[in-house]
Amino acid sequence: MRTHAEAGLAPNEEMFRRVLSHFAGGVVAVTGLSPDGDPAGLTVSSFTSVSLNPRMVSFCVGRTSRTWPLLRASSGVCVNILSERQRDVSDSLARSGGSKFGELGWSPSPGGLPVLDGVLAWLEGDVDAEHRAGDHDIVVARVRHLGIVGGPGPLIRYLGAYHRLGASSE
Repeated sequence: MRTHAEAGLAPNEEMFRRVLSHFAGGVVAVTGLSPDGDPAGLTVSSFTSVSLNPRMVSFCVGRTSRTWPLLRASSGVCVNILSERQRDVSDSLARSGGSKFGELGWSPSPGGLPVLDGVLAWLEGDVDAEHRAGDHDIVVARVRHLGIVGGPGPLIRYLGAYHRLGASSE
């Protein structure tokens, strides 16, 4: 019988992705307004709470993102917790380039940022810090407004595919 140490592989990029895909995580959309006032957003699967006092959350953004510079210049960011029915929203905001908000409905948060139609909950805040970490930046935001909309379960990524609690949504 092989031990875990004997079976362990060097962490090349492909193996690293495969191993991390075994950690199920919720999917969120980070939105804001571009300097021109147009809605902008991107899909994030690395999101977590940081602190209760002060209320802070964090998410990770790839350094190659063309949307993050637009959101960074926004008057804040809005983290939209996607529901299991919002796979199309996740896919739309994950695309590179083009108009991502074409068919997406939204209403303004108290600070005027896009809260996407159909989300489970949302948090609006200000970017407090950014930390370089490999090929991503860790963004920490201080929450100033939040809300619960409710609905079905969360949209989850596991093993490279979308899932919902209890069953695959594919």
